[in-house]
Amino acid sequence: MFRVLFLMILALVGLILGPNIAGNQGYVRIETDTKVIEMSLVVLVFFFVAALAVVYLLEWLFSRLFRLSRGAYQWVGKRKRKKAQQQTLEGLMKMTEGDYSKAEKLISKNAKHADEPILNFIKAAEAAQQRGDDLNANHYLLEAAKIAGPNNIAVEIARTQVLLQQNKLPAARSSVDSLLELAPNNIEALRLGIEIYQRSGAYKALDNVLENAKQVSFLSATEYESLMQQVEDGLLDEVMNEEGQEGLLRWWEHQPSRRRRSVYVRAGLVKRLIESGDHLSAEKIALETVKKFNDDQLADLFGVLVDLQAEPEGKLVQMLQKRAQKAENLYSDDYARVLGYLFTRAGLFEQAKPYFVQLLDHQECVSNDRIMALYMAEKTGDIVLVDRLKQENLKDINMNEDEVLALPVAESRNNI
Repeated sequence: MFRVLFLMILALVGLILGPNIAGNQGYVRIETDTKVIEMSLVVLVFFFVAALAVVYLLEWLFSRLFRLSRGAYQWVGKRKRKKAQQQTLEGLMKMTEGDYSKAEKLISKNAKHADEPILNFIKAAEAAQQRGDDLNANHYLLEAAKIAGPNNIAVEIARTQVLLQQNKLPAARSSVDSLLELAPNNIEALRLGIEIYQRSGAYKALDNVLENAKQVSFLSATEYESLMQQVEDGLLDEVMNEEGQEGLLRWWEHQPSRRRRSVYVRAGLVKRLIESGDHLSAEKIALETVKKFNDDQLADLFGVLVDLQAEPEGKLVQMLQKRAQKAENLYSDDYARVLGYLFTRAGLFEQAKPYFVQLLDHQECVSNDRIMALYMAEKTGDIVLVDRLKQENLKDINMNEDEVLALPVAESRNNI
């Protein structure tokens, strides 16, 4: 617009000034080696204006042509993006319906023109994996990695998920190791780490993951406690199998305070020491545990002490007897059970008798307790106690039979 106005002004100036200089036009001479051009000043001005108009016209034509070309290119690109968006939505619907073959084709067809091509390739990989096509799944992940570049969390998570679904645990383990270094607090990465380390039995790595999971707080208290107990049992078994009883004791000395404060771990340690035949070390750790913790915290330890062989005059038995005298009714039977077993294993049947009688009187004598109590009663020649224990066993058998007979009746009522 400005250029047209400029040309019009030049033409207007020429028309105004032309008559005034008609009698005094001046003279212009252009000479080359072979040619001479002569013209008046007015002609030169009009020639200049005409040439400038031609240049402006050519520029406008070229710009118009390129604008049309760019508009056509943009139209084609917009059409492809719109089509890719439509196919992506259709593909996601097919995935929801379970038609993974169709979903893969729709999502991957124009993936590079989609709004989020990386997500398209990831979804295509998931669809391919769902129908068991490992080759295509890996291909789509490579395409996603090319676009996203290295260290893209979304792509790495998808790769790890695909490897896990393919049951390639070593490769999945390597992938999740890298992923957790890249994003140690990412919830999905932590979930994958927990599952993969559980399945591969990598308890040390799982222990580290649970530390991060505790900080992020995406697990419930019950889930966290269950997983932590799996880790602790796995670590105890792993050290015991690889390094034996002495290695297990060395491992225990170097554990963090949070683990040394766990009665569950201490009970697991005592159990494995008993199984290895090291009752002396087991007794020492059990004594330390009884001293440090209250009655309501010792349930796990009571469960393993029934298998211990301890000196009747030792500090542990004396400590248990003192605690039993002061314990509330709720916990006195736990102490009675342990002391009854310890004295029976030591051959002190008369000292064991009152503890088993207490369990019988309180109706806390379970099947294993009655077997040990029956052995003790036979050794002491207490016929009355033997008959009582046998009657308790018969009651238990009859109750179990009644429960079994009641099952079909209950099921038939539920069916009705």
